[in-house]
Amino acid sequence: MENLNRLNHWEHIYQTKALNEVSWYQPKPETSLSFFTELQVSPEAKILDVGGGDSFLVDYLLDLGYLDLTVLDISATAIERAKSRLGERAKQVKWIVSDILDFVPQVRYDVWHDRAAFHFLTEEKEVERYVETAAQGIADNGVLILGTFSENGPKKCSGILIQ
Repeated sequence: MENLNRLNHWEHIYQTKALNEVSWYQPKPETSLSFFTELQVSPEAKILDVGGGDSFLVDYLLDLGYLDLTVLDISATAIERAKSRLGERAKQVKWIVSDILDFVPQVRYDVWHDRAAFHFLTEEKEVERYVETAAQGIADNGVLILGTFSENGPKKCSGILIQ
């Protein structure tokens, strides 16, 4: 999907649907949080949540005392919704509005978390770009937490093709 169309698609979703009206809504992101526990991620770890938008993962990570959080999302609307929800706590988070395919990491992250963006990359060149970006952005001893759909799962999510 072309970047402009991808941006327009996600802005439309976040401008027209309430938080709990999207298919990926989770009041508590149990699976993602369990990885942080299982991996014994340090509170000082540099954490990037790709496609984090207005998900609640950042809220829970703040509650758990994580100190270096970055949320990246293509949708400025999604990020503004999260900032509004977090209030003053939003200042404790670095916010990046970018398509993951345009993102150039300025730091190396100890945890690269993505349960929202990768499966929308359906072209080989997009997947290759993502892999290159992640390789540049993950610290030498860092971890990649990547959520995808099963091969037996749906063919679309939020109205667009997935892989």
